[in-house]
Amino acid sequence: MFKRILIAFLATAAMQGAAQEKGAITQEMLNGFKAGYENNTANRARHNALNAAGIEKLAYNEKVRNKFDDNFSHKVETKGITDQKSSGRCWLFTGLNVLRSQAIAQHKLPKLTFSQNYNFFFDQLEKANLFLQGVIDTSDLPMEDRQVEWLFKNPIADGGTFCGVADIVTKYGVVPTEVMAETEVSNSTSAFRKHMTTRLREDGLRLRQAKAKGADEKALQDMKTQQLAEVYKMLALALGEPPTEFSWTKRDSKGNAIETKKYTPQSFYKELLGNDLKNNYVMLMNDPSREYWKVYRIDYDRHSYDGQDWTYLNVPMKDLKEAAIKSIKDSTAMYFSCDVGKFLDRERGVLDLENFDYEALFDTKFGMDKAERISTWASASSHAMTLSGVDLDEKEQPKKWLIENSWGKSGHDGYLVATDDWMDEYLFRLVVDKKYVSPKILKALKQEPITLPSWDHLFLNN
Repeated sequence: MFKRILIAFLATAAMQGAAQEKGAITQEMLNGFKAGYENNTANRARHNALNAAGIEKLAYNEKVRNKFDDNFSHKVETKGITDQKSSGRCWLFTGLNVLRSQAIAQHKLPKLTFSQNYNFFFDQLEKANLFLQGVIDTSDLPMEDRQVEWLFKNPIADGGTFCGVADIVTKYGVVPTEVMAETEVSNSTSAFRKHMTTRLREDGLRLRQAKAKGADEKALQDMKTQQLAEVYKMLALALGEPPTEFSWTKRDSKGNAIETKKYTPQSFYKELLGNDLKNNYVMLMNDPSREYWKVYRIDYDRHSYDGQDWTYLNVPMKDLKEAAIKSIKDSTAMYFSCDVGKFLDRERGVLDLENFDYEALFDTKFGMDKAERISTWASASSHAMTLSGVDLDEKEQPKKWLIENSWGKSGHDGYLVATDDWMDEYLFRLVVDKKYVSPKILKALKQEPITLPSWDHLFLNN
């Protein structure tokens, strides 16, 4: 008996060894790697340079430095640059920047900024409820279920999308910055988010445990309400408690006071803007990894339980740009998002595919196209900004684009300039007023959405 077991064990070990050897790195392979590397004398020079200067400096293409041009044929005038500092609230800064530019133009105001901290407070409270209610809704599923796993991996974040702007602003209104200013925590959110994440994961676990012990729906909802009271307290301590009413003085374009009134956040939004953010705007996407002219919806890509998931029409870049150009020509800035970290010259504030020559530096070829980068998680929407200008040639074709950022005065005095070629490769989402899109887009938007899972590769909350 022992002999048969021993023989079987040795046979299994031999099979495993053969399988490992088949896919493993062998000494023969290493010898080949070493010889190939050492026989190329240029590799020694590259290694020494990389060790001394680093990748970005060595890959920088000096030829692009002198071709910079900041003239734009069409530009939306904005007043004041904002700074999200060490937070992931680009989506909120962008959304509020788009709205404030409309309010300034409509009311001829000298300046205005909306409090990002105010809306962030309710964004975090709503996201906490979204997670906890999601836990209740899936409490009959095992912890190993992919939806449950996704919920506990992503209980809360400070990133987001325009859907969050629409839902939070519509429900809670807006207030001027001076009514609820930024705090140390809102300016640097990572430490607080860590503790809030721990709080919510524990609360979610307690809800599942209560359900397993037989708690009914009412008991679970009462338990969730108590948990949200703790979340509210933590938010108020970190961000301050949101105002329910305030006084604000309206001024003319020269800064002279016109009138002072009392407002609620909702009445302030209604008087200054009153936009129907949920119905007047179109969400467009350029994702060549999926079929164009189809409507997609990403499950749970929203900010509140009673809010709207990110739902968008996937269109070719040509159609997306046409809508953007019409909007800019009508002095209306737009919310858009992109993969901002690719080929960004931070010092000059320029996004250009020619900024860095990584292929020459590493003597290799990076050959994936946009669809392949998306499908392999090599590229995705990572940052939201305000699209505010375009430079058109004599044939009305775009050469470059002007982007209002939320990184303070960094880059090109708070702006980024993107070449049209760069936009083709790394622009993803655009939110534009319906009046600027084609009849073909409006018709296509009437389709029933194709639902994508929460863990889809384009779910990056921005």
